[in-house]
Amino acid sequence: MNEPKVVKTEEEWKKQLTSEQYHITREKGTEASFTGKYWDNRDTGIYYCICCHEKLFDSSTQFECGSGWPSFYDVINKDAVSINNDTRYGMQRDEVTCTHCGAHLGHVFDDGPKPTGKRFCMNSASLDFEKTK
Repeated sequence: MNEPKVVKTEEEWKKQLTSEQYHITREKGTEASFTGKYWDNRDTGIYYCICCHEKLFDSSTQFECGSGWPSFYDVINKDAVSINNDTRYGMQRDEVTCTHCGAHLGHVFDDGPKPTGKRFCMNSASLDFEKTK
């Protein structure tokens, strides 16, 4: 993983984030499916990293996959995210982190729609959304 550009102490992150946001983004947690505020968001806009406000996903790439987490078939900028090997819980997965601050965002799978075939399955708590005006 690339070294993050935003570096804060754990106390600084805890002051900035809710306990759920901290657990998911800094401790690599996962929210329960169908509980996050963006899993069924249909508004048009941009999704940002909750920790550093890096642009991550455009709502035009969001799709319903039935997983209960917001899913996207592409990122706005490939340099905005890093993909890392994740073998926690006895599984082999590709973890997605924010390149800018190192926040855990979710995982990416190879079962998404065209044109990329990717499914970026993100935690709502790791995202902020700004609706297009």
